[in-house]
Amino acid sequence: MVSTFIGHELKAFWRSKNTGKSIAIRVVMGLLILYLFLNVLVVGILLDKMLEGMFPDEDLVKAFCGIILIYFLFDLLMRLQLQELPTLRVQPYLHLPIKRNALVRYLALTAALSVFNLWPFVLFLPFVFKVVGPDSGALVSFAFVVAIAGLTVFNNYLALYIKRKSNLNGWVFLIAAAVLILIITCDFRWHLFSTRDISYAFFGHLITMPVLALLPFVLAVVMYYLNFHYLKQNLYLEELTAHKKVSYKSSTDIPFLSRFGRVGDLAANEIKLILRNKRPRSALIMGLFFMFYGLIFYTNKHYGENWYLFVGMFMTGIFIINYGQFMFSWQASHFDGILVSKINFTDFLKAKYLLFTLVSTVAFFLTTPYVYFGWTILLVHFVMYLWNIGVNTTIVLFFANRNAKRIDLSKGASFNWEGVGATQMLLSFPLILTPYIIYLPFALFKHANVGLAVLGTIGAIFILTRNFWIKKLEEDFVQKRYTIAEGFRNK
Repeated sequence: MVSTFIGHELKAFWRSKNTGKSIAIRVVMGLLILYLFLNVLVVGILLDKMLEGMFPDEDLVKAFCGIILIYFLFDLLMRLQLQELPTLRVQPYLHLPIKRNALVRYLALTAALSVFNLWPFVLFLPFVFKVVGPDSGALVSFAFVVAIAGLTVFNNYLALYIKRKSNLNGWVFLIAAAVLILIITCDFRWHLFSTRDISYAFFGHLITMPVLALLPFVLAVVMYYLNFHYLKQNLYLEELTAHKKVSYKSSTDIPFLSRFGRVGDLAANEIKLILRNKRPRSALIMGLFFMFYGLIFYTNKHYGENWYLFVGMFMTGIFIINYGQFMFSWQASHFDGILVSKINFTDFLKAKYLLFTLVSTVAFFLTTPYVYFGWTILLVHFVMYLWNIGVNTTIVLFFANRNAKRIDLSKGASFNWEGVGATQMLLSFPLILTPYIIYLPFALFKHANVGLAVLGTIGAIFILTRNFWIKKLEEDFVQKRYTIAEGFRNK
């Protein structure tokens, strides 16, 4: 049955309209991965020399045992960000006489075919065969290989389990990432405990008790069956049943948004889309990292005050730029349903404005501590906040009507250029350059505050006339909606 599934996947790939582009991307990715493998292999071969330099007073095997668990800790953090979930379109098989276990087994086993599972072997096995084997014998070397393999498989299925749970509840991913970051901080920053000591306590005992290598193997098996059970329980979506009673839910799971009625419902659905899918969620997470952007510019006198405009725009509007450049593409998989549904497109656009306003407002309040570097900075942030939710939001939605590039939400965010086109490149120019075109003439004649006042006034005018711009955007969308829908259908 596995061979049948693989055959169907290959046929779907070769029959896709974007096969040529996919092959080109895979060739480039293959060359990049091969280059990374060669680098890791060199590190693995020279690992004994590197450990001698890093820990000159320690036994070489002891130093090696101390870094293994540290590697797998960072490996898990990297998998949560970069590893993609294996997918199979199960709906076409649900009405066929195919056992659920066969479908689930295929998804569970193909999850092991990840390039991340090869890194630890390429990195650690050269040291095991060069140092551990001659020093402690073949049995101990085999125990190390089994333990490393067990932890690799455990990390693989633990990361997938967290990501699958995150698809239903986005907070699961954030909590898991926060726990890992807290563990790393408690060790390397606050020194509350030592991961090296814990690592050596286990791997050091493998030399005298090789049977302990079965413990990571057992953990890997347990995690595999947790994934297997979770997939089996969630193979059939409750929404597919014809007997489910349909009722309209006027409020959302986010009580604050319920006061906005249907617009709030649409905004809440988009928030759920962001939290449950990797690529849009990465746009939100990147926005949080950009909150530290000011520390680069405000603490360095080399950058003048003209840079404040750029920094303020990015910190209060990075989500609008990152997420907004793919606007409508996020709904590509169900865009046809939106067109034929009872959703008023005016409400649809208002929901976009509401989402951007909420996120930018939170970002503005998070940047208020930068007032420590001067009240001018807070003023610039407020002006650019008004500009972002007024002007930049309108520009983003204007270019959204000219974007027909599809995005598959089931794919990960790493090395994923799906949906990127000329529209995104053109969008960056008005977003970044327009405020400077207005501000710089005033700044050059020593009237920077007047320039800020003009920017803030324009932003406020766009906010107050938002209904006018929504009407114009809706008229523009009506003319282009079929072109957009046709583009989204191309897979």
